[in-house]
Parts: sequence; structure tokens; C-alpha cells
Amino acid sequence: MADENAVERILVVVAHPDDCDFGCAATTATWTASGLSVSYCIVTNGDAGGSDRSASRADVARLRQEEQRAAAKVVGVDDIAFLGFPDGKVTPSLELRRDISRVIRQRRPQRVVTQSPIRNFERIFASHPDHLAVGEATLCAVYPDARNPFAHPELLDVEGLEPHTVAEVWMMSIGNADQVVDVTATVDRKMEALRQHRSQYDDWEQLDGRVRDWMRATARGHGLPEDHYAEQFQLVRTA
Repeated sequence: MADENAVERILVVVAHPDDCDFGCAATTATWTASGLSVSYCIVTNGDAGGSDRSASRADVARLRQEEQRAAAKVVGVDDIAFLGFPDGKVTPSLELRRDISRVIRQRRPQRVVTQSPIRNFERIFASHPDHLAVGEATLCAVYPDARNPFAHPELLDVEGLEPHTVAEVWMMSIGNADQVVDVTATVDRKMEALRQHRSQYDDWEQLDGRVRDWMRATARGHGLPEDHYAEQFQLVRTA
């Protein structure tokens, strides 16, 4: 486990509303319960999500923001930046790198949590193209953009945002995990956070069972007792 004593502020950067709840909500609840400050940066508004073809995409975007705010409150998060990039069309562009760098300089976290930029061929659903793009852009924003005063100069020269160096990145990971968080005490809060995304899922019993199975398997894979739950990450030292 990385040194929690060196961390006061954490920023979670993901592509869509509900990504942080699937990926790390139980860990987030553990962190906020211990007094750490956690902020979210959601790159899209999730306007391409859901199955209601009669709903306008603008209405879907507003609803998904509301759902994400409600889910965040369940796990102790009240600071969310929505960047508003088009859902399903995210690329690791300079504009996205700049906007994530802006949030990093504003929140000044010691740890950033994000999605992996590496496609997982064993579980392709974790490797949505938006997830891959956000993982790549976030790593580029952490190193070198956010710490470099000459990267995206408008952030410093116009907005007055001083460079900031992030000490470490935790990538939400299926394989190669070296950070495992026992979240047995907060798994129910994760499931309650997921339930706030009512526009996306209707078979809650099936979803609850599937997510709990994943987390029990993660716990077993790292030597925790049979009745425990865990979330896992890959640590990247960035300072």
C-alpha cells in the first residue's frame, strides 16, 4: 500500500458518470471516512448513455449529472468538475490534457485516480474507447503538463494557476494490481452509489450480484478472507 500519511487530497478522473462508482466508489468511501478530501473530474456528461430513445441528449446529460452528484454524496464527495466533452467521442487531445491539467492545478491533489489507457482483452467492457482516452490524457496531464509552467501557458498566464506536481497515479486495474484496498466495510455504500444511476440500469439485483462477485474475486485473488471485498489499482509513481 502506498503511504496514506503523505496524502490529503485525491482527484478521481473518469470518462462517464458512473465510472468512478464502478471503479473505486468503495475505496473513495474508505478515504473520505478517514478524513481525506476526494474530488471528481468527469470528462463527459454521459449524454450517449441509457436506452430511452425518446429523451433528448441534452436532457440525458442533465439527468446524468444529477445522478452523479447524488452518487458522489453517498461516498462523501461534494466537489465535481464536469468537463462536458462529447460522450463516445473522447480522444486524448491537447484540449482534454489542458482541461484535466486545469483541474489538477485547481485541486492540487497528491494522488490522482484514473482509468487505464491499456486495452484489456480479457474484459473488454472496461476498455471503452473513452476510458482509454481519458486514462492516456490524464497521465499526460499529470506528467508533464500540470507541473510544467510552459505547458498550456494560458493556465498560468491568463488564469493564474500555478503548476502542480502529482506524486502518484492509481490506475483502476483488472491485472497488474499492486494496490489492493479492503472495502468490506464500505461495499454497501458503493452499491448505494451505483443505484443513483437510475437512468442506466433496471435489473439492480443482477447488477448488485455481479459487482459483488467481482469484488469478492479481487479479495480472494489477493489473499483476503472469503467473505471480504476489495478494489484494486496499479500504482504509477509520478514524482
